[in-house]
Amino acid sequence: MKDNKTSQAAIDYDVNVCKTIPRYHMFHDETLYLVKEAISEPQSWLDTGCGTGTLLEKVIKEFGQLRVVAADPAEEMLKIAAEKLKESEITYVLSGSEVLDYPDKFDVVTAIMAHHYLDEESRKKATQNCFDKLRQGGIYITFETIKPNTEVAIQIGLKRWRTAQILNGKRPDIVDNHISRYGSELLPITIEAHLKLLRETGFSTVEVFWVSGMQAGFYGIK
Repeated sequence: MKDNKTSQAAIDYDVNVCKTIPRYHMFHDETLYLVKEAISEPQSWLDTGCGTGTLLEKVIKEFGQLRVVAADPAEEMLKIAAEKLKESEITYVLSGSEVLDYPDKFDVVTAIMAHHYLDEESRKKATQNCFDKLRQGGIYITFETIKPNTEVAIQIGLKRWRTAQILNGKRPDIVDNHISRYGSELLPITIEAHLKLLRETGFSTVEVFWVSGMQAGFYGIK
């Protein structure tokens, strides 16, 4: 039985994620670059869908010890994050974004490759919760697998994604199992739908700031 919603066990996630998602390391780097320009010196950060804590490890290295909350619906992911970040003061919350109930407000809320597992209603709740957790002027950043606008483009994108994973050293049968999750376990939406959702949630500034292959990064300012 899987211990999280990704295609690999939590213990194997750090080793395999960069083989599975092309340019994954750039998601974190681009997030940090954006925060530095938008907030400059954030004092508080909520990372929902935090996984094994790799982003927060970089956040603390970049910005110093700030008030951090790490949330994830997978207990095994949180265990690994807690071990990885044991030298830092972090509050851990076992929860997905769509049901997250936490009283504080934050300068930054991130959801990296977390919400594309959610159906339409759960995605709306997750986005609303992330908005509600921000202070006025705070920034929400999310990266997700996206849905191209046509069936032809979807199939081309999936073929490119399959080839990239094989070139990164994954076995074709494992890759095919991962790709088969698209549209069933992975529930992506288009770039236009992302922007519409962010606007309807109430963000005053909404942008797509990074796109590569089948993944994109978005931000909203409250």
